[in-house]
Amino acid sequence: MQFSSTLIQGTLVKRYKRFLADVQLPDGSIVIAHCPNTGAMTGCAEPGWKVWLSESNNPKRKLLYTWEVVLTEQQHWIGINTHRANVLVKEAILENQITELVGYENLQAEVKFGEENSRIDFLLTDPQKVDCYVEVKSVTLLDDGTGYFPDAKTLRGQKHLRELSLIASQGKRAVLFFCVQHSGIQSVQVARHIDPDYAKELKQAMLNGVQVLCYGCEISSEKIHINQSLRFFS
Repeated sequence: MQFSSTLIQGTLVKRYKRFLADVQLPDGSIVIAHCPNTGAMTGCAEPGWKVWLSESNNPKRKLLYTWEVVLTEQQHWIGINTHRANVLVKEAILENQITELVGYENLQAEVKFGEENSRIDFLLTDPQKVDCYVEVKSVTLLDDGTGYFPDAKTLRGQKHLRELSLIASQGKRAVLFFCVQHSGIQSVQVARHIDPDYAKELKQAMLNGVQVLCYGCEISSEKIHINQSLRFFS
């Protein structure tokens, strides 16, 4: 995924109210940027770190800037915009970069499914294969080379696991896809110390046949793309 326009570099002043961030631009001015990340963002939003913003050309938008990436003091690149995860995974599937998801004829996004009023991120179909339901999660929480999900308690995430379990029990293919937008993460684990209920739901989902895939990304101020498979430890 190539950013559609050149990102604007700045310095993070602070993130607050979950969706807002103050960023100082090179000319010394401070702008308020939209922070498209609802998680705790632990280790991703330290004041003084270099950040890059995209700028909207829509004059009706209240906030013209969106926080896209950050470079930590350890020189790790992190994709802040969780909405990009679906774009990255879709791009990688269509370009046959995800070995486990190659060979499907059709891809649909945001399809209603399950029994709890859910939408699956991607439904892959092919006349010669069983339907494949793919739920995407963005991973950015790092601890000693390991990425953890979730970074905060998530009832929504637990619901998605129940829905995937149901799909798997019906003989269809169900995939939980961890899109790792952090260059320092080398493997992924479930964060049972943060959300033990999510860990329990994931264990049951895997027993029911839900498949877990983890892929890392190459990240810069110009582009982000999925480039490698990572190990998952439940």
